[in-house]
Amino acid sequence: MYNKTDSILKTKSYSFAIRVVKLAQYLQKEKSEYVLSKQVLRSGTAIGALIREAEFGQSKDDFIHKLSISLKEANESDYWISLLFDTKYIDDSMYFRLL
Repeated sequence: MYNKTDSILKTKSYSFAIRVVKLAQYLQKEKSEYVLSKQVLRSGTAIGALIREAEFGQSKDDFIHKLSISLKEANESDYWISLLFDTKYIDDSMYFRLL
């Protein structure tokens, strides 16, 4: 859901979190995979949560710190998604939609 007052970063990170939640549900239900699904769920949903936290940072340094952690979570999510792809838990179509 896009709101005119939302930044593109907030909107895209929220949409990504929804896709990650659906991915975790798919992995658990269809593939009986619980460890990697929880890892990607944690890192993938943390991105948007940290962006939201940064919005109300107590200082410029706090704002930058929260966004930096969000970037680290995005990098970690990329790792888990690549691992899921390379181990055949997700197909080409899912992989490229997530990336």
